Amino acid sequence: MSALSRFIGVFISPGETFTYIAGKPDILFPLIVAIAGSAVVIETLLWKIGAAQLVRNSLVTSGRAASMSAEQLEQAVRTATPFTAIIMHISAVLGAPIFLLIMAGIGLLFLNPILGAQVNFKGVFSTTCYASLVRTVGVVMAIPLIFMGDAEHINPQNPIPTNPGFFLDPSSTSKGLYSLAASVDVLTLWFLIVLAIGLSRLTGGKTKTTTVFFMFFGLWMVWVLGRAAIAAIF
Repeated sequence: MSALSRFIGVFISPGETFTYIAGKPDILFPLIVAIAGSAVVIETLLWKIGAAQLVRNSLVTSGRAASMSAEQLEQAVRTATPFTAIIMHISAVLGAPIFLLIMAGIGLLFLNPILGAQVNFKGVFSTTCYASLVRTVGVVMAIPLIFMGDAEHINPQNPIPTNPGFFLDPSSTSKGLYSLAASVDVLTLWFLIVLAIGLSRLTGGKTKTTTVFFMFFGLWMVWVLGRAAIAAIF
């Protein structure tokens, strides 16, 4: 299968595609796509809106701006802007690989010690990288929304309407509820489903797709509820 065939296959025939990938795991192509997608969204945000406006939006949506005077707000924006720009540039390149490495590590833990499979890290990492290709849908959605959106109201942490939190006002919604709504994301759920299919094929079907999926889903729900609880408390 060519790289393009594998890319399309992840969307339309993941079972067959991941069976092929299990026999010939590769990392470079899907990892480059993941990094490029992340970089395109982040750099578009910086170019179209700017780090200063993104910092100001974050302070407003978090509610911290309400307790500041106009001078304090501008000082906070000036202080945080250079660091925010640097962090965003770095995360544009390193964010996707770090996330995928963590997910692959979790997948390897689920498959080998817990489920008794015999797979290597390269196969799991390759599968995870290919599963992440479904997240390019978010990139395709984000770019026009960033260009057409109001710079003062774009939330860089939640720029696309794939979760209920996108439709809520973060400044007036309770922090716990907003965190919960923003975390229940359709693209994340799709990614977990495709990842479960891929890891099941990697084991030759010895582990069921539903078993792998619900292990990831359970961990995801712990993460979502934990974030919501912390947001509600602090």
